[in-house]
Amino acid sequence: MQVPKPDEESKAWFRSLVPDAAGVTTRPMFGNLAAFVNGNMFLALFGPDVAVRLPEDQREELLAEEGASPFEVMEGRAMKEYVVLPRSWREGRARAEAWVERSLAWAAALPPKQKK
Repeated sequence: MQVPKPDEESKAWFRSLVPDAAGVTTRPMFGNLAAFVNGNMFLALFGPDVAVRLPEDQREELLAEEGASPFEVMEGRAMKEYVVLPRSWREGRARAEAWVERSLAWAAALPPKQKK
């Protein structure tokens, strides 16, 4: 499987969306970047795409937006709780930021990941 690599513009877009909040960290993931809170991933960069983690009702709401799609690291195998933000939202960041905040709130409410 060929893992898409993000360009510098996509990395900058991702980093600009990572909230400056307590417990939020970023690190490499899938050969790209991801943001975590309490060890739970809530924001992912995969090639040019940015995905957020959401509860089911909010996933359905976001998937109704033009350009949003399920987050697939492997084609045809969507990651259950993640949705890719529309690329067109790079033009106006308010909508993307609002969904990132919702994602952060959802992941922060999950039990902290235990280190193995």
